Amino acid sequence: MTVKLNKKALENAKHLIRDGKVAKDTRDDWSEHAPSTDDENAFLDKHGHAEYSKWFLGVDDEHPDDQKGHYKFPIGDFKKIHRCAVISAESRAGQYDYDDIRDALGKLLEKIDGD
Repeated sequence: MTVKLNKKALENAKHLIRDGKVAKDTRDDWSEHAPSTDDENAFLDKHGHAEYSKWFLGVDDEHPDDQKGHYKFPIGDFKKIHRCAVISAESRAGQYDYDDIRDALGKLLEKIDGD
């Protein structure tokens, strides 16, 4: 599996943070705040894969970009960046040695906590 940093998602996240579209929730909230499969499918149907991709900091080249499996490390609920999602994704990226993704998530967390 080749997972790379999704630079479009990183830029989108920076813009959302600058615009104050952040849920400053706690570390373990992501299981409750993560979009459901139905929410993901509804967002995809309405906005397409290009917009969907902006909410995932990793992309997996083993899957085509028109499949949900192509997108890894979610960072929000399609409305706001969630601090808990960033923390969860940073931890998982570190576990799998995706250092560039982990580092990008760490910088996003610093921006979130710094505001």
